[in-house]
Amino acid sequence: MPITAPARPLVWSDFNVIHTTDSHGWLLGHQKASPPEPNYSGDFGDFASFVSHMKEIALEKNVDLLLVDSGDLHDGTGLSDGYPAGRVDAHDSNEFIKRLPYDVMAIGNHELYVYNNTLDMYTNFAPHWKGRYLSSNANITVPDPNNANATVSVPVGNRYAKFKSRLGRRITSLGVIFDFTGNDNGTTVQKVEDMVKEQWFSEAIEEEPDLFLLVGHMPVSKDNWPTVFNAIRAVHSTTPILIFGGHTHIRDCTQFDGRSMALESGRYMETVGWMSVDLNDKYSFNSNKSDNLTFTRRYLDTNRVTYEYHTGRNSNTSFDTSLGTSMSTGLQELAERFDLNLTYGVAPHDFLLTRAPYPGNDSLLSLFIEQATPIALQLNNSRAGVPALFITNSGSQRFDILSGTFTKNDQITASPFADAFLYLPNITFSVAKQVLPALNAEGADGKRRKRWIHELYARGEVEVRYNAWLGDMNRREDMLARREAANATLGYVTTDSCPGAGDDTVHTPLPYYSTPDFVGSDDPDVSDDAEIDLVFVDFIENQLLGIVNDVQKEKTYTSADVQSYSPLLSNQLLGVYAEQKWN
Repeated sequence: MPITAPARPLVWSDFNVIHTTDSHGWLLGHQKASPPEPNYSGDFGDFASFVSHMKEIALEKNVDLLLVDSGDLHDGTGLSDGYPAGRVDAHDSNEFIKRLPYDVMAIGNHELYVYNNTLDMYTNFAPHWKGRYLSSNANITVPDPNNANATVSVPVGNRYAKFKSRLGRRITSLGVIFDFTGNDNGTTVQKVEDMVKEQWFSEAIEEEPDLFLLVGHMPVSKDNWPTVFNAIRAVHSTTPILIFGGHTHIRDCTQFDGRSMALESGRYMETVGWMSVDLNDKYSFNSNKSDNLTFTRRYLDTNRVTYEYHTGRNSNTSFDTSLGTSMSTGLQELAERFDLNLTYGVAPHDFLLTRAPYPGNDSLLSLFIEQATPIALQLNNSRAGVPALFITNSGSQRFDILSGTFTKNDQITASPFADAFLYLPNITFSVAKQVLPALNAEGADGKRRKRWIHELYARGEVEVRYNAWLGDMNRREDMLARREAANATLGYVTTDSCPGAGDDTVHTPLPYYSTPDFVGSDDPDVSDDAEIDLVFVDFIENQLLGIVNDVQKEKTYTSADVQSYSPLLSNQLLGVYAEQKWN
């Protein structure tokens, strides 16, 4: 099926912004033929050409156009994570990001899970942006340059930036991350409510600019942007505030007042965000500084049809720039260097995260926890003869496996996290079989689940929020009338809190099936009094130990009782399984 073109041109105003967020290494675009993947088939070279042409249009119109990013460049595809031993995650893929003319970038939580990754950002990435890579409330501990025997905690990038747009508008920018708690030793994240009380924050916002440009890794709904917004409004009641958020992987927009807009632009280079605002009250004799501003926003599908439509360059010869072509070639060369086309087997059909029922034959979660995990982990394992129950969080799996060749890159996109498998030995099966239902709060009042979901969210887990968004999208369209979009292709159908339609291209919504927060393997064929191994990923250790201690009182289990089950990590299991079963 051909890619659907946008429904209407973008609305240009005198101040315009292109937004990316949560790209997670998806710089080669979505390369599979299964819908809706072709919607997002543009690679980062195509995006570079798009940006170049949009900059030219801005010059022709004599308006401002900025390019901003809200973080999470790590953890998601082979380009970022498939590096050979001795390299650092996303170091090579980030070299391509450096080639785009970003005006402001902000740190994400995936830049903070591993100290060496944060150090690479501090040492090699942030300096490139000359003060425009922002980490307002995220620090790294490094050797003190003034004392060889001491260390010092410093921002990974800059706390804030002040600069002028091409047309001379004075801009103050912050780069704020949500209250993240999963950061590695040697890094710190300050709570947003504490950040706004800092003297540097007061000094940064004291002088009134023409606008505040807030770019940060924090959702625009149900998080702490109002804390930052209100702190600025207490000093500047009418100054325009443009917010560009991220983290939950959804398309979302809200307005905290009539002179602000907050935009979140999806994930995985599936979406490019667009915001425009008419700021000409600075130049007009008839305007009132308290009047509502006219904003527009749009969520663009990332493909060449979209890019050519909005730039008016409708052929390869007029659209491709030398920079874009060079980047596309370079990305392919990096994929070859990392051996990302290494084939483990052939997937017999699509295995889907939320578009097929769980449990089920088409469910990726079923494939991962019921088949791949037991088979892969018990190969060459001295515990293989001991019956076991395996448990993981659903958020450990991040993307569908689509039919056809299953490569190193596909393994990383489906399961990018390098979680270790741990176990508690000699757990009575009558106890072990209660753990998964309790983790999912079945039969409970839900308070425990809410607490855990909050804890996992603070540590960076976004699937609960993303899946709730997909579920709402699906139910809402059921209530309306899918018949109206009978000829539309599958894709996102966004409802947000901003006026007008946000989606650039009309789609019919993706099928959606809910999944539990935690999933487990089939029960071993043993009696209730048999002793088994209870195996789980390290990411959920605290939650699982709490449950085990709730459902039995004979022993209080602690981390001292936990042992390593296998040297294999979660991001290796699907490849091992495919080699065994898909050849």
